[in-house]
Amino acid sequence: MAQTMTDDRLDRAARGDHAGHDTRLGDRSSRYLTFRLGTEVFALGILDITEIIEHRPLTEVPMMPSFIRGVLNLRGRVVPVVDLAARFGRGSTAVGRRTGIIILETANPAGDGRGQDFGIIVDAVNEVMHFGEDDIEPPPAFGAGIRSDFISGMAKRGNDFIIVLDVSRVLSLEEMMMLGQAATSAAAVTAPSAASFADASAQADAAAPGSARDAAAELTPSPTGAGEG
Repeated sequence: MAQTMTDDRLDRAARGDHAGHDTRLGDRSSRYLTFRLGTEVFALGILDITEIIEHRPLTEVPMMPSFIRGVLNLRGRVVPVVDLAARFGRGSTAVGRRTGIIILETANPAGDGRGQDFGIIVDAVNEVMHFGEDDIEPPPAFGAGIRSDFISGMAKRGNDFIIVLDVSRVLSLEEMMMLGQAATSAAAVTAPSAASFADASAQADAAAPGSARDAAAELTPSPTGAGEG
């Protein structure tokens, strides 16, 4: 029920009124979905979001960056799921009753065809809000607690600010591919092959003083010694 209510609220607030009404585009583009990570509130532009689902078990994929928790099958589409807290260097998200996954579509780097779908794990989805141009300040150079290039702007809400995220940076496919390659390379370096272990064992056996081979040689009488007497 919570999932359906969340999706319906998103549809009513931002998506259901745009069909055939280009004049609404400017209004929709200034609508943002707010959500919570820990005690902080963040926002994403509605135009980047396709749906919201409840947290569900994920299929883990080896050799991926640590913040990619796995993939899910969404109506036949393979969707990588990013733990947003881990992406920000804040540790793993503890799954709770309100934990959700926001599904977004990022632009195709090649500029053709459908973009890449991603899911992001958040502690809770809050509400859809409207921010005008005057409500959003430029991102700070430092002090926001996350990488400055992840921030599109700071939306004013009373005496507080909500961090508006830049999806193209947070979910950069190129950066994730590079991090995945780095993880694969690191695993290859830190996991010696079986042949390497065998070589090291042979070398250690040959170099060890008082080895079993040396002891056997000392106990075996020489041919000369056997003929004496």
